[in-house]
Amino acid sequence: MRSLMAIATLFLATVTSVRSAEVLCEAGAYGAPDQDIVLLAPKDWIPSPGMGYLLLDGRYGSTLSPTSPVTCHAGYVLLTSENAEPVRLEKRDFKQTREEIPVAGAVLVGELLEPAGQGAAPVHPLVVMVHGSDTEPAIGNNRAYLLAAQGIAVFTYDKRGTGQSGGFYTQNFELLADDAAAAMAHAQTMASGRFDRSGYWGQSQGGWVAPLAATRSRVDFVAVGFGLVATPIEEDRDQMLLEAQTLGLSGVEMDQIRRLSQATAKIVSSHFTSGFEALDAIRQEAGVETWANLIDGEYSGDMLRMNDSDLRRVGRAVFDNLEIIWDYDSTSVLKGLDVPLLWTIAERDREAPIDQTLASLRDFKKRGKPFDVYVFPDTDHGMYEFVEKPDGTRTNTRVTDGYFKLLGDWIAARPRHPYGRSRQISEKN
Repeated sequence: MRSLMAIATLFLATVTSVRSAEVLCEAGAYGAPDQDIVLLAPKDWIPSPGMGYLLLDGRYGSTLSPTSPVTCHAGYVLLTSENAEPVRLEKRDFKQTREEIPVAGAVLVGELLEPAGQGAAPVHPLVVMVHGSDTEPAIGNNRAYLLAAQGIAVFTYDKRGTGQSGGFYTQNFELLADDAAAAMAHAQTMASGRFDRSGYWGQSQGGWVAPLAATRSRVDFVAVGFGLVATPIEEDRDQMLLEAQTLGLSGVEMDQIRRLSQATAKIVSSHFTSGFEALDAIRQEAGVETWANLIDGEYSGDMLRMNDSDLRRVGRAVFDNLEIIWDYDSTSVLKGLDVPLLWTIAERDREAPIDQTLASLRDFKKRGKPFDVYVFPDTDHGMYEFVEKPDGTRTNTRVTDGYFKLLGDWIAARPRHPYGRSRQISEKN
């Protein structure tokens, strides 16, 4: 009996020890601007007490994984790198201030995240994050925390109609730029005396909104990730042509797709009041073609596959319900931008095909614009590296090394090349 009790006591002690170890992973950022950085946050796909980790070099995963490079301890983590001793990274302190921002027809909720605690600088660069087309809340975004851990004050706000913000969700770039400009003015007031330079950071659709907002603000810079210098109509066309190239379609089929883009462009530009006949002619012509069931784009593939009567009846409700400015002129906006711009490009981006954007940015550099352009090879939208199956489907594996570091260094005006495998673009290369 005593032996059994001793075994039971040992078992309970072991379980308690394991559980104690399990609960040590604490959400937050670890490390300093001159160190590696680890961000820990709970994830729906990771069972408790595990955490998701995101590293400055772009690796991510679960702390429960046997291959996790992160070991949790009270108040710090150990980060293990290949062929190197574990590095101790202390938990960072941040000052978080949440406030409301009145804008046209809504009240937005935003949060200022400032480095704090021992060793924090008295002033920081200030960046307002302009998020993309998704409806996820921006407050608490892990990429914002990675920037803050690099010594940058970050203001995030839930876009109208998302998260805690009021109003109706929209993709009207003019209205979203007004909101971003209001967020910038509010953030500059909140951080008055504690920042030395300020600007915007927009990813994806934010690449349309952030430069426009900068023309309505007093800022020092704009940073864009995987955005487009193109109209939404051109984005749709280029997506379809890229899909066609991947499928190995013929020149004749590529021409049909260009005509499809022209037809759908007329319809969306008229807000579904005209242009249906040209699309229906292509629909009849392409009805027996294999490509008609394979090409998507942003909207043209679905419009092609919807019959004419349904498209006339409900097309606007389905495809034109977010106030998108279909012919939005991002080139003119960049012509009027007079502050430094960082533009990072995912070289194999399927959502934002790069050819037109890269050509436009090279042209701006030839004209003497202070634009820094970096291309990251073997990356898709979001700066994700991936593995690609024979059927063309992709699985993301990590954020490419160098992206987060480049973003933080450029905003803080402290260049420290190289940035992973990226290459910087000039007007010649």
